[in-house]
Amino acid sequence: MRPPAGADGTQEWNLRQQGAGYDSSVVQANLRESWWIGDVEVPTRVVLAPMAGVSVQAFRRQGRRFGAGLVCSEMVSCAGIEHRNERTLGYLRVGRDEHPLAIQIFGSEPRAMAEAARMVEAAGADIVDMNFGCPVRKVTKTGAGAHLLEEPALACRIVEAVSGAVSVPVTVKMRRGVEDGSRACLELGPRFVGAGAASLTLHPRSARQMYTGYADHSLTAELVSLVDVPVVASGDVTSRVKAEAVIGATGAAAVMVGRGAQGNPWALREMVDGEAARPSREEVAAELIVFVRETVRELGERRASGFLKKFYGWYLGHGRFPRPFKQELVQLQDTEEVVTRLLAAAPGAAEIVARLEAELPDPADEILLDELPISLYGGG
Repeated sequence: MRPPAGADGTQEWNLRQQGAGYDSSVVQANLRESWWIGDVEVPTRVVLAPMAGVSVQAFRRQGRRFGAGLVCSEMVSCAGIEHRNERTLGYLRVGRDEHPLAIQIFGSEPRAMAEAARMVEAAGADIVDMNFGCPVRKVTKTGAGAHLLEEPALACRIVEAVSGAVSVPVTVKMRRGVEDGSRACLELGPRFVGAGAASLTLHPRSARQMYTGYADHSLTAELVSLVDVPVVASGDVTSRVKAEAVIGATGAAAVMVGRGAQGNPWALREMVDGEAARPSREEVAAELIVFVRETVRELGERRASGFLKKFYGWYLGHGRFPRPFKQELVQLQDTEEVVTRLLAAAPGAAEIVARLEAELPDPADEILLDELPISLYGGG
């Protein structure tokens, strides 16, 4: 059952969300069921979103461990790849425990996007994703991201160029359109599929909305009916109830989870396995410690110490630790001091950390492109 089409249907859909009234009785979706993007099997119907300034390798690895069937890199500039920018190339590190992995690229020139896609494939990505949805000004002003929704001919040429450049599936992530009320995604989605896209992800907010208001998944349902490739529903999916309801009401193949998983990988486990158990203080501290250490390994101490500060609040919130403790960690400049304070606050975390770190793959197994200047710390 899908929400009724038209303005009334949209209003009804939004009202159901506002009242936290997703109706999970519509369809009992099996989120542990596998599905396919081209010839890539995705083991669960939960996709961890690509998020700028968030989706480092440690975040993706943790997401896979907690049940995400597909994880995505943060968006990578095709211009940065073309000019061999060391920090950009640092995003192209792939661990064996990340697969299946999509690496997302953005740009506005078909030739450069195709070349970036070839590099991404060589780095070990299972899927090349194209960002046609980022609403941030510094991206759209270059003609990339959501701006491409207003340049359909160019956007289709990019999809065609990228799909012709690689042997792995290519996918597109997009917004509903640039302006509020836009239905551009319904015209463009089938055209992107015709140009070679093996799957579409729709975040049914406008670029102008940014992250305000509500995602109008009545558009997702309409898009599903228009294309013969899997559609991933993105936006406002923060719980198993909402995930099941969105899939059941739209017919989407999977849901994409973004902000709901920031510092809260247990949300992914709940969606996939139905385990709603609240993590203990020791479990929270242990996961954060491992995340801190892995991020330092990837980015280097200098970059990681600043990058990680937002994560302290995400992990330690939800009533898990007192607010003054979170504020104390943010003030610390050295990540090992952070680890020391976490272990002091939750001594039982040490045993969990040891177990988690023993299960991590050997860093030597990562794929690094030999001919490229990728440092050990991802350009840090």
